[in-house]
Amino acid sequence: MAKISEERRLHFSETISPYKDKITQTLEKEKTMLNGMHEGDMDFENKKVLLCEDMIYVASLYMAQNSLSEKVLEVKNNEVLNDARKMIYKAIIYLEEIVTPTIDVPYSDLLPHHEKIRNLSLARRYTIIRKLGLAINLLRDAFGDNSKWRWTFVEIEGRFATVAKNFIDMKNAVKDYFDPRSQNYETTVMYIRMLDKMLNESATAYRDKYELSTRRVDDMRNAIKYLLALRKLYIAIGNAEPAEEVKKKAVVWKDKMDSDAKKGLSN
Repeated sequence: MAKISEERRLHFSETISPYKDKITQTLEKEKTMLNGMHEGDMDFENKKVLLCEDMIYVASLYMAQNSLSEKVLEVKNNEVLNDARKMIYKAIIYLEEIVTPTIDVPYSDLLPHHEKIRNLSLARRYTIIRKLGLAINLLRDAFGDNSKWRWTFVEIEGRFATVAKNFIDMKNAVKDYFDPRSQNYETTVMYIRMLDKMLNESATAYRDKYELSTRRVDDMRNAIKYLLALRKLYIAIGNAEPAEEVKKKAVVWKDKMDSDAKKGLSN
């Protein structure tokens, strides 16, 4: 790799300075908000939503710095990409604290959590999930296919799929899904299709992680949990045949996991 001149380093430092300032300001805002928040407050959960959005914004600023590094210095900046990864985790955690990180949970169990964010429109929820998903995709692409974080993204995307599923009020969503006259009809259909894809991909990814990397039973269990969560989604929207197919797949995967355990092929 060619030596980077001091002139280019200085130019890079000046270019990223506004981004660094915005990151500092946003993280200071986060600290101030957290210090003023108390569980049980009327707007506690809605403030967590705002903090989630702020962390997505900070992650995008870190990734912008990497893009400038590649353009100006012609090198990838893994340090800021790792910082972006941490911010994405924080964004996911803020949502998990609102609607739980449980993968396969009855929709009725989520109703008390949704009651606390009932003023948050479906359109806003969908937008937040889309922004977070875009940030994750951009970060994965920035790291590249051969990154040491390859299997880490299985967890990131799995936890993201979980909060995306838990973030939608399925009781209302099912009504809107079957009512083209509803103002939320199109958004609900797009949201449900997105969840279908995400849960499918997370199940497959955890199975691949088990088969190709860890051989850890908990990875295979997570794969099965995502299948069961997908089955619940299909049942909720009346897709009986796909629900039955997913149930059969979950049984096959569990049999494989149990067989591997007996043979000593899993950890």
